[in-house]
Amino acid sequence: MRILTIETTCDETAAAVIGDNLEVLGSVVASQDELHHMYGGVVPEIASRAHLERILPVIDETLRRSGVALADLDAVAVANTPGLAGSLLVGLVAAKALCVAADLPLIAINHLQAHVYACRISAGCEVFPCVGMIVSGGHSSLYRCRTALEFDLLGSTIDDAAGEAFDKVASMLGLPYPGGPAIQKAAETGNPKAYRFPRSLLGDREVLDFSFSGLKTAVRYTIAGPGKPDFGNIHLNETQVADLAASFQEAVVDCLVGKAMLALEKTGLNTLCVGGGVAANSRFRTRLGEEAERYGVALHAAPLHLCTDNAVMGAIAVERFRAGCFESLDLDVLPGLVRNKG
Repeated sequence: MRILTIETTCDETAAAVIGDNLEVLGSVVASQDELHHMYGGVVPEIASRAHLERILPVIDETLRRSGVALADLDAVAVANTPGLAGSLLVGLVAAKALCVAADLPLIAINHLQAHVYACRISAGCEVFPCVGMIVSGGHSSLYRCRTALEFDLLGSTIDDAAGEAFDKVASMLGLPYPGGPAIQKAAETGNPKAYRFPRSLLGDREVLDFSFSGLKTAVRYTIAGPGKPDFGNIHLNETQVADLAASFQEAVVDCLVGKAMLALEKTGLNTLCVGGGVAANSRFRTRLGEEAERYGVALHAAPLHLCTDNAVMGAIAVERFRAGCFESLDLDVLPGLVRNKG
């Protein structure tokens, strides 16, 4: 089996060819960080136009690296939910065109399920059932994952996602985009106890939701004072930036780790799989490891190269292929995340 997987949910144009034993025959990721840097975040229209320019060259290069021709494929898989509407459409249209041209079946991929499946790829063994945690620029979600294809939503962010908060706080501190790596680096020399920022919802054991909007506002008020429309001529020295970054990062990590452990307790599961861009944060990974060891939890965190968006995690399409889950060519994109708790 050889499946071409396509990923264009946000600002990475990616493709991979996956074999039936989950081996990666070839993979290409074209990042757009340089295009969105000056805006401090992803601009949807710029993202979709960049996908249009890059999608065919990325697919062509992926097939070349794989040593696989289009006619050698058994299916084409594409992430059609959730994500930016324009970005999703570019990938879906490309996938449909390839299916028509080579008479191949079409497989739909849920981007969030694929992030969890990245843990299955790296583990090299079965990880389901588990609690799946996706922490990224657009999502902070917890799932009960009964199988690789059966996910029940346990909780998610009610406002900002963790990665979005990282980007916005980085901007406040004068740090570059993307904010996650910049804050992590600044925090290395900071004191995480310098500022006591709020841990919203962490003390509520009845919910598995997240909230980072209040934390972001608390950082702003700490820098500029309440009620100020902008930062004016405020200049932070290196120590202040480091301490603010470390204190903010610690608050986010406390919330993420606390809710992940609560989800394991509530579900009675003993395996935690974590994926998404924020899962690359070293402090988060350290704390997860400490808590997993403390409670005897089997922890699987996606390897760093599979945390940010990529098409290798689209290997979940192998599971859908085996289950006979194919789509008609009238498949549409589903940009939003349906909040249906099971």
